[in-house]
Amino acid sequence: MKRLIIAARQFRDDENGAAMVEYSILIGIIAAASIIAVIAIGGWVGSQFTGLCANLNGKGLKADGSAGGTC
Repeated sequence: MKRLIIAARQFRDDENGAAMVEYSILIGIIAAASIIAVIAIGGWVGSQFTGLCANLNGKGLKADGSAGGTC
């Protein structure tokens, strides 16, 4: 009976599971923030290229070096 009480106390005092849940939540928050940052930066870069294309008015170079490339 004494062994059962000791085992129950050890189980009650063990905090490894709580720490694992906290780390899992933290990793989830970091992953979500990273995904949002990548999407935001991608949108900004896309708009920069669109603005560049509008400024060039189709006067860029083709891949072979001749004039008249498209964006």
